[in-house]
Amino acid sequence: MPPDPSAPVSGSPVSGPSMSDPNAWRRFVRRHPLAGLILQRLGLSVALLFAVSVMIFGGIEALPGDFATTYLGQSATPQAVANIRADLGLDRPVTTRYFEWLGGALQGDFGTSWASRNSVSEQIGKRLGNSLFLAFFAALVSIPLAVGLGMLAVQYRNRLPDKIINIVSLAAISLPEFFVGYLLIMVFAVQYGVATFPATVYDGMGFLDRLSAIALPVATLVLVVLAHMMRMTRAAILNVMSSAYVETAELKGLSAFRIIARHAAPNAVAPVVNVIALNLAYLVVGVVVVEVVFVYPGMGQYMVDAVTVRDMPVVQACGLIFAAFYIFLNMAADIIAILANPRLRHPR
Repeated sequence: MPPDPSAPVSGSPVSGPSMSDPNAWRRFVRRHPLAGLILQRLGLSVALLFAVSVMIFGGIEALPGDFATTYLGQSATPQAVANIRADLGLDRPVTTRYFEWLGGALQGDFGTSWASRNSVSEQIGKRLGNSLFLAFFAALVSIPLAVGLGMLAVQYRNRLPDKIINIVSLAAISLPEFFVGYLLIMVFAVQYGVATFPATVYDGMGFLDRLSAIALPVATLVLVVLAHMMRMTRAAILNVMSSAYVETAELKGLSAFRIIARHAAPNAVAPVVNVIALNLAYLVVGVVVVEVVFVYPGMGQYMVDAVTVRDMPVVQACGLIFAAFYIFLNMAADIIAILANPRLRHPR
């Protein structure tokens, strides 16, 4: 009898869950727990970003005041205000404007700035590049330094180097970023004149000039995020150091640094990656204060300027982009933590 073409073929490649079968997802997760958890994280991140977009748009709509009144001044006539609102589309229903904005945002079009009449997407493209340039070099300095200091603190735990690192890190955590920024400006830019201020980055600047211009903002961000990452690295490695395999390595006579670097640190990846992802998100999202202090032309400064003149399309776009960075960096940290779990990588 010839084989039934509709019957499943033995040895066929693994396929994803079928949407027509309500139990397909459960069977897929049981067979492939690692892929199932990753897909769940992706789905939750997309749903969370959608919820955040609703909150951003709705929260801005609920703010008191009106752009038309602010733009025209208190002496504006009701007809002039109504004309501005009609020109900007503010007289349409909120739900209609939200879905139009969301559809444009999904295509990379955030509309037109009410204040400057320029494309928001084009302005954000320039500003976002500056913010990412600043965040990249801050991360390039802070992450290896935090991991290295954390491992050093573990190696010399309860001794002088560990105590010095803990005291300095606690002091750094206690200082707000605007205070650190102004302190660095006073010392290095005003008193000694070895740094550039303001840290204005122009399009025509060379690479080395740009690095010189961001030296103080990068130093501020590094001091702000370094202590948190270092303390979390120290705590995670110390937690692993009490494991049986670490004690076995110590009995074999391996050096303390080799035990930490080769045996303890790789098994402390999940919490360290989570805290690094949180601080990376801060380097992109939380640079608003630092950019304002150093007059740095990034996303944070752009958003503050837009809030000042109630330029709502710019505020909505910046808020959504900041939220997307924060959500997806945390999603990446979750996925890395899942991949670092040997029980999920090698299910029985």
